[in-house]
Amino acid sequence: MPLINTSRFILLGEDDEDDQDFLKEALHSIDHSYRFKAVSNGRNLLSFLEELEDGNLPDLIVLDYNLPVLNGAEILKILKDHDRYLSIPKIVWSTSKSPVFRADCLSVGASDYIVKPNDVATFAEVAKYMISFFKSEN
Repeated sequence: MPLINTSRFILLGEDDEDDQDFLKEALHSIDHSYRFKAVSNGRNLLSFLEELEDGNLPDLIVLDYNLPVLNGAEILKILKDHDRYLSIPKIVWSTSKSPVFRADCLSVGASDYIVKPNDVATFAEVAKYMISFFKSEN
């Protein structure tokens, strides 16, 4: 039986390295034990998820709406067809305030749609909000 790491695991689909770093720093300022993995395109994110054993799936998936190759909404559409991902909260974040994008993401399984912060201080607030969605322990 594989060893399951009990620290919370956050998977981020984000191609902007600054946004990756800002979110990682904000999360680690809350709790250094969070495991964090950033993947820079949608197809690679799906491949990464497929390779994980069931006991090592992320506690939270954060997707950039404009992620290259497959965007956040396209990834959600794929994940909703797989039972193993249904209990994982998925948050889409974007620079766009589009109500159409928001409605599309929520309709295909996003727990929420967040507009990306435009200053470093707000990243901490967003990170706290994101971790409030962690899947519950079974």
